[in-house]
Amino acid sequence: MNDLLTALALVLVIEGLVMAILPSMPRRMLERLAQVPPETLRIGGLTVAASGVLFVWLIRG
Repeated sequence: MNDLLTALALVLVIEGLVMAILPSMPRRMLERLAQVPPETLRIGGLTVAASGVLFVWLIRG
Protein backbone atom coordinates (compact mmCIF):
# COMPACT_ATOMS: atom_id res chain seq x y z
CA MET A 1 0.00 0.00 0.00
CA ASN A 2 2.90 2.31 0.79
CA ASP A 3 4.31 1.78 -2.73
CA LEU A 4 0.98 2.67 -4.30
CA LEU A 5 0.72 5.91 -2.37
CA THR A 6 4.31 6.78 -3.28
CA ALA A 7 3.59 6.14 -6.96
CA LEU A 8 0.48 8.34 -6.84
CA ALA A 9 2.43 11.10 -5.12
CA LEU A 10 5.09 10.95 -7.83
CA VAL A 11 2.41 11.25 -10.52
CA LEU A 12 1.15 14.40 -8.79
CA VAL A 13 4.69 15.81 -8.63
CA ILE A 14 5.31 15.18 -12.33
CA GLU A 15 1.95 16.60 -13.41
CA GLY A 16 2.42 19.62 -11.17
CA LEU A 17 5.85 20.31 -12.64
CA VAL A 18 4.48 20.06 -16.19
CA MET A 19 1.72 22.55 -15.34
CA ALA A 20 4.18 24.92 -13.66
CA ILE A 21 6.88 24.80 -16.33
CA LEU A 22 4.77 24.44 -19.50
CA PRO A 23 1.21 25.55 -18.68
CA SER A 24 -0.01 25.57 -22.29
CA MET A 25 1.29 22.08 -23.13
CA PRO A 26 -1.56 20.07 -21.51
CA ARG A 27 -4.15 22.17 -23.35
CA ARG A 28 -2.41 21.57 -26.71
CA MET A 29 -2.15 17.86 -25.95
CA LEU A 30 -5.87 17.62 -25.18
CA GLU A 31 -6.72 19.41 -28.42
CA ARG A 32 -4.60 16.92 -30.37
CA LEU A 33 -6.05 13.94 -28.47
CA ALA A 34 -9.56 15.03 -29.46
CA GLN A 35 -8.58 14.42 -33.09
CA VAL A 36 -7.22 10.88 -32.55
CA PRO A 37 -9.63 7.99 -33.24
CA PRO A 38 -10.78 6.10 -30.12
CA GLU A 39 -9.30 2.78 -31.32
CA THR A 40 -5.86 4.38 -31.66
CA LEU A 41 -6.14 5.80 -28.13
CA ARG A 42 -7.19 2.39 -26.82
CA ILE A 43 -4.22 0.63 -28.43
CA GLY A 44 -1.85 3.34 -27.21
CA GLY A 45 -3.25 3.13 -23.69
CA LEU A 46 -2.91 -0.64 -23.57
CA THR A 47 0.65 -0.40 -24.90
CA VAL A 48 1.63 2.15 -22.26
CA ALA A 49 -0.05 0.14 -19.50
CA ALA A 50 1.70 -3.07 -20.60
CA SER A 51 5.03 -1.20 -20.71
CA GLY A 52 4.43 0.06 -17.18
CA VAL A 53 3.69 -3.45 -15.92
CA LEU A 54 6.84 -4.73 -17.64
CA PHE A 55 8.99 -1.98 -16.09
CA VAL A 56 7.60 -2.63 -12.61
CA TRP A 57 8.18 -6.35 -13.07
CA LEU A 58 11.79 -5.77 -14.20
CA ILE A 59 12.52 -3.30 -11.38
CA ARG A 60 10.81 -5.18 -8.56
CA GLY A 61 11.78 -8.65 -9.79
